[in-house]
Amino acid sequence: MTTLKLVPLPLFLLVLQVRLSTLLEDNKIPASLCTGHPGIPGSPGVHGSPGLPGRDGRDGRDSAPGEKGEKGDTGVPGETGERGLTGDRGDPGERGQKGEAGQCAVAPKSAFSAKVSEGRDLPLPAGDTVVFDKILLNEQGDYNSETGRFTCKVPGVYYFAVHATVYRASLQFDLMKNGHAVASYFQFFGNWPKPASLSGGTLIHVVPGDQVWIQMALGEYNGFYSSTKTDSTFSGFLVYSDWKNSAVFA
Repeated sequence: MTTLKLVPLPLFLLVLQVRLSTLLEDNKIPASLCTGHPGIPGSPGVHGSPGLPGRDGRDGRDSAPGEKGEKGDTGVPGETGERGLTGDRGDPGERGQKGEAGQCAVAPKSAFSAKVSEGRDLPLPAGDTVVFDKILLNEQGDYNSETGRFTCKVPGVYYFAVHATVYRASLQFDLMKNGHAVASYFQFFGNWPKPASLSGGTLIHVVPGDQVWIQMALGEYNGFYSSTKTDSTFSGFLVYSDWKNSAVFA
């Protein structure tokens, strides 16, 4: 059993003071002995810098597609932009297949020439048509060697010419169009031993259906003649057509 010894108070205080002094010098005063009243709250601190990004969260679960929304109103058209630069020229394409042959345009044509055949029964009475019965050219068939008349198919301006051999009598004839004399020609024959000639021609405008022919003017002036050495001819050809947009060849 331990016996407690009572220490006098003055001596205890002295020991306590010495102890506290030693603790103050060593800065080892217990917190319990230095606790004061709470201080005044300090000012708010400065905001700290943003923290580092957090890690990505987990992927969400796939859900069913939502219902299609209603179509929105058409927006206002924007302004026209500036024209872009011309692009580079592309490579040549492949050559196409050859097309079918087209139809060539055909220029209107009309021409004829005929003569009085050898030994034909001449002279003719006045008012009769002189029939040049031997065809020299008549590809379009516009001249009739039986009637001695040209019938127009292509409208336009034609040149008609007559060359007559005059023998044994004087000669006078008319160039007729639809029953009217367009031009008249005369050659006097004075009982010469050799034949003479009479030639003439003129331009006439005709339309489809018009007819042109040579007609005896007077019965006593009927000296048309034809032989193996000389001929009497009637010719005509189209100079230009009235048809619009007809083919033209250089």
